[in-house]
Amino acid sequence: MGPLLKNKLKKIIYSVLMALIGAITVMPFVFMVSAAFKHEAAVFVNPLRIIPEKINYNSFSHLFSHDMYFKWYLNTIIMVSITLALRFFLVTTAAYAFSRLNFKGRDLIFIVLISTMMVTPDTTVVARYLVFDYLNLIDSQWTVILTSIVDVFFIFLLRQFFITIPHSLSEAAIIDGCSHFKVYYSIILPLSKPVLITMILFTFIWAWNEFVSAYVFISSREKQMVSVGLQYFQGEVGPKYSLQMAAASLAVIPCILIFAFTQKYFVQGMIGSGIKG
Repeated sequence: MGPLLKNKLKKIIYSVLMALIGAITVMPFVFMVSAAFKHEAAVFVNPLRIIPEKINYNSFSHLFSHDMYFKWYLNTIIMVSITLALRFFLVTTAAYAFSRLNFKGRDLIFIVLISTMMVTPDTTVVARYLVFDYLNLIDSQWTVILTSIVDVFFIFLLRQFFITIPHSLSEAAIIDGCSHFKVYYSIILPLSKPVLITMILFTFIWAWNEFVSAYVFISSREKQMVSVGLQYFQGEVGPKYSLQMAAASLAVIPCILIFAFTQKYFVQGMIGSGIKG
């Protein structure tokens, strides 16, 4: 068997393997959407039938008439939007400082920040609750936002990408009279589009699906996020699985849309952020 034929065979095997993994990954979503359009009796009678014999829209009609579902949806959109804006500014400026500025203790501070990644968020829930209670923020969306606006992983990721941008560009701009802030938004950010979109993608998905903070820190039903709201909704409707699948299908749509529009930048951002320096 020649090298060319061997390479083709490897590509075919890898392609088939990736297709199988992709099919296994996407099947739960396909069944969820399929069940949302089935009559309740058909959900378990014909679970493997993807396209229902009779398409049922009653589950979605019930959602549109629900008194809280879209309120939870709107709460989540507001929370995610504020989180994205604050995280973008705070993380990018911090990454710029660690990659472009020379100040006393910079490397030590960075090492301390990186070491905090070893602390799992669940271990700090009680401490965060006590702090938010002291600040009178319990039962507020800010309890979810403030726990999400700074992420050390993304500071590290962006720092690694910013390091790959030639220092000569920023040095020349500073010699011409530009401030560091102007270098940051006129040179660094435009050249970092792939990694910035990667951060936005992950931030959106993580914030949209945030459950623990919303569940622990927000007690009012009308202030909840859609992730916790789905649990409330499940308790209300009981074993109406078609209705539950319809609610879950609508909840996952924003994540699918943002991934569909940003996936081409994802690989570029991860590759460009390879560990350097």
